[in-house]
Amino acid sequence: MANIKSAKKRVLVNEKKAAKNKAENSALKTAIKKANAAIEADDAGKEEAVKTAVKKIDKAAANGLIHKNNAAHKKSELALKLNKKA
Repeated sequence: MANIKSAKKRVLVNEKKAAKNKAENSALKTAIKKANAAIEADDAGKEEAVKTAVKKIDKAAANGLIHKNNAAHKKSELALKLNKKA
């Protein structure tokens, strides 16, 4: 552990941010997996699952968790899969 007060604070803040980012990233991956599973299973709620996943993707891009181009790629991929099954 650091000796300087500001360095100690940075360590604590970075731990909090890392935990938050990990939780958000996990939730994002889960939403995408659920949407993909709903599309593959041809569930009735597949549009809703994709809508939820797209919302999480947009939120992650807005918060800097993923790059905007990465978000666009993920959304495009989901839309293509959804339209193929329709």
